[in-house]
Amino acid sequence: MNVTEETKSKYIAKDSVFRNLFGIKKYAAQLYMALHPDETVTEDDIEHVTLESVIMATLYNDVGFKVKDKIIMLVEQQSTWTENIAVRMLVYLAETYYDYFKDTKQSLYDEPKVKMPKPDLYVLYTGTDKKNVPPYISLSESYLGGDNSVLDFKVKVVTDGKDGDIIQQYVRFTKIYNEQVKLYGRNAKAVYETIRICEDENVLADYMKSREREVSGIMLAFSDVTSELNLYVDSKVRTAEAKGEAKGALSTLVDLVKKKLLSVSQAAEQANMTVEEFEEKSGLKDE
Repeated sequence: MNVTEETKSKYIAKDSVFRNLFGIKKYAAQLYMALHPDETVTEDDIEHVTLESVIMATLYNDVGFKVKDKIIMLVEQQSTWTENIAVRMLVYLAETYYDYFKDTKQSLYDEPKVKMPKPDLYVLYTGTDKKNVPPYISLSESYLGGDNSVLDFKVKVVTDGKDGDIIQQYVRFTKIYNEQVKLYGRNAKAVYETIRICEDENVLADYMKSREREVSGIMLAFSDVTSELNLYVDSKVRTAEAKGEAKGALSTLVDLVKKKLLSVSQAAEQANMTVEEFEEKSGLKDE
């Protein structure tokens, strides 16, 4: 079964639970307070500025909102770690400010200095390989050789919340879903069991109960495309092995990584290796 460009576009266009959850002002306010425990905000203080498209129609950010017109908060969720999130944030932030200046009718060519909210950038990492995840990513340190004289910002990295806050609940939701996928595969059973367990454990329970049909639809759409991708990968690997290629499955997985159909972590999982083992045996570590 082939993963066509149309299928990939449909997947990218689909919503995510993260984007849907924090696209609701009530939960966006909770997210802000979880990251700023000394402050209190209400739904009325929140205005979403999440991008629907950035440069290309297939690229958009997860969550963006203004707080009291003083702060622009961008939050991305990643289950696979990459420092490239800092570069993506640079693009998202520039586009968000561009929209802000248009919406507030401020010209960058007029004499008066424009007013702009302070940026507040985060990535929520929900993957399992946390040992190599830093507390923040600095654009200058990671990409500009430490030169912060012209351009720099930091993306703060979060791996969990505290005391049952909205971040801790979302992280628990992702763990429950992963556990159910291991038991049942990426299908409706895993989705419905995830929702049931979340409600029983009071994990995003209000959100799940009020939007159960919507949430299950989002998760099922993700499951369908992921299953299709897995079938495609299995087919490619079996074909390579049948042809007697020297490295068989490994060379096929490397090819899929280079074509950006799989991430390194997904390919490592298919090969039953750790990311480090896969990179070393595949030669990707040296590229």
